[in-house]
Amino acid sequence: MNKTIPVIKVLTSIVVVIFLLLTAVRFLLSPLFLRIEYKMPGFPPDEYGFTSQERLEWANISLTYLLNREGIDFLERQKLASGEPLYNERELQHMLDVKNLVSKALITWYITIALLILFGLFASEAHFLPSFWDAFSKGGIATIVLIVVIIFGVLASFEWLFTAFHRIFFEGDTWLFKYSDTLIRLFPMRFWQDAFIFLGVLSAAGGIIAYLVGRVVREKSLKAEADPNEE
Repeated sequence: MNKTIPVIKVLTSIVVVIFLLLTAVRFLLSPLFLRIEYKMPGFPPDEYGFTSQERLEWANISLTYLLNREGIDFLERQKLASGEPLYNERELQHMLDVKNLVSKALITWYITIALLILFGLFASEAHFLPSFWDAFSKGGIATIVLIVVIIFGVLASFEWLFTAFHRIFFEGDTWLFKYSDTLIRLFPMRFWQDAFIFLGVLSAAGGIIAYLVGRVVREKSLKAEADPNEE
């Protein structure tokens, strides 16, 4: 038992970081973020003719595909007003790759939620709740530190960060497209710059909340252990 507790504490801090990052990602995978993003001041218009409303419509359809259980034929059926397919074959393959990545990310998110609950229950049964909440709090701090590093990366060279991300999660140059392709028209570089900023802000906010919650509950747990009869 004594050897298990330090491991649980370390795992708790790590899982908190992953949970907070993926919670921010889950917000980005929402119609609300799309509505906010397309109305951001200075968001570039589509040089090839999509109106803001058309962009929002097709972006929401693309988002729906990423979150539903349908196959790539869901997107293959989508046609532009001209009758042309929404996405070409190269874009469809990339969307399939993105869907697989999103599915893994969401599964990981659910796992982190389950793990935090299990760790908390174990800490309660093993009587080390203060240490659990201390580790929870440290996870919040670690998240803030990580976000600061990412923000420096965005400020230093967003293109390098963007390229590195895609090289890690996608094969070869399958994520590169023409400016006239629908994916670039719907999701230009400005979209991803803002997405990274939103990710950073939301994760940092979550880190602050996790830190504060961890500290407050830890103090309450310490008081409860010192005086078991206190209500």
